[in-house]
Amino acid sequence: MKKILFIINPKSGMDRVKALKSLIDQNLDHSIFEYKIAHTEYAKHGTEIARQGAADGFHIIVAVGGDGSVNDVIAGLHNTNAALAIIPKGSGNGLARSMKIPLDSAKAIQLINKEKKITIDLGKADGKIFVSNAGVGFDALVARKFAKSNRRGMAIYSWIVTKYLWMYKEKVWQIEVDGTPIKEKAFILTVANAAQFGYNFKIAPHADLQDGLFDIVIIKKYPKILGAVIAIRAFNGSILKSKYVLHFKGRSITIRHPELSLLQMDGDVYKCGTEVKIEMQPASLHVIIP
Repeated sequence: MKKILFIINPKSGMDRVKALKSLIDQNLDHSIFEYKIAHTEYAKHGTEIARQGAADGFHIIVAVGGDGSVNDVIAGLHNTNAALAIIPKGSGNGLARSMKIPLDSAKAIQLINKEKKITIDLGKADGKIFVSNAGVGFDALVARKFAKSNRRGMAIYSWIVTKYLWMYKEKVWQIEVDGTPIKEKAFILTVANAAQFGYNFKIAPHADLQDGLFDIVIIKKYPKILGAVIAIRAFNGSILKSKYVLHFKGRSITIRHPELSLLQMDGDVYKCGTEVKIEMQPASLHVIIP
């Protein structure tokens, strides 16, 4: 029997935990798998549980939650033999959407039964692991405001974006991509490993989780009245065609600015110094996919 560990935050509610167990019992192939559920008890506990689970010989570690919970589990799983599976329970679900993992929990569990795996790249920014993207511009501000909000969902996310769009002051960033210097006044500066932030907002529509390269996307200063146009391009996958967008590929990125202090990674916000180094970690994680 192969062992599966489901990692879930009990703060999401006991009814949700009970519902998940019922779905597992109904949809997991018990002729192949035996499972255990572990509950996180504090911030980043998911990383510790995942690391120990991999060491204890669990074949698959399942992150139940949003991008932050998935990121925590990945931080404990990278460069191990265990594979990640995802049951999306967040609001944005950026990685799940990028990898076309079903948002329906029953279908996500059924996906595990097929055991179709790939090995994907990860990124390391300021010494921390991320999987989808890292950014220092407007996206970091939005991520911070969203994290402080008691509400979730596309409506509140859109409200935050609209409110702070007009207040945000673009900065002139010093950037190096594989040693090549770039100086640009940017509204958004994102180093993407996967295609989207979440909510199907595709910041890097051509990003490939297996090519060993980041997609560096810079949205330059643009007339704020065109914000809706930029957003539409992101949702329909044509953002790179905008004259206000620059696109590069690379493995090693350095970003500098004397006022740099916040870095978002997979939607979580961290304090940082005035220089951030981002490095590709090729073929670092096994993942269950459709």
